[in-house]
Amino acid sequence: MSQVLDEIEECVPALRRFARALTHDADHADDLVQNCLERAIRKRGLWRPSGSVRSWVFRILVNIHRNELRRSRRTPAALPLDLVTGPEPAAPEIQPARLALAETARAMQALSLEQRQVLLLVAVEEMSYAEAAAALSIPVGTLMSRLARARAALRVLTETDAPRLRSVK
Repeated sequence: MSQVLDEIEECVPALRRFARALTHDADHADDLVQNCLERAIRKRGLWRPSGSVRSWVFRILVNIHRNELRRSRRTPAALPLDLVTGPEPAAPEIQPARLALAETARAMQALSLEQRQVLLLVAVEEMSYAEAAAALSIPVGTLMSRLARARAALRVLTETDAPRLRSVK
């Protein structure tokens, strides 16, 4: 059992990265990871050695995130803080590299949740197709299809002459 706990612990940085990329909110991402780790540790006896601990823990995080999204659809949204406090003061010029990174991050947010999850697991977390498919509880073929559509959409959204970001589903 301690080997499973060690493998869960090794996943924490990747889980945090993945959660932050999904939520774009550091506090919410940390809460998501904490809930995931709590559930994984509490239910570690249910893990079966037929797959990797890493994909099992990511599947837990994805399921918790999906449940939160379903719950949030039923609850009215809170007012954004900037409506209460007013606009942010003007910031100094941003370097081109940071601008490109911010544009890519906005483009990834414009992808559907399914496409974004697949892209993050394969491209950022460097999971194999089989491992990412197991984490998302989908067939490998579905993962490959979503990944191809996500990459194509991201290419379109980040072209220099592309119109303002739009949602790609």
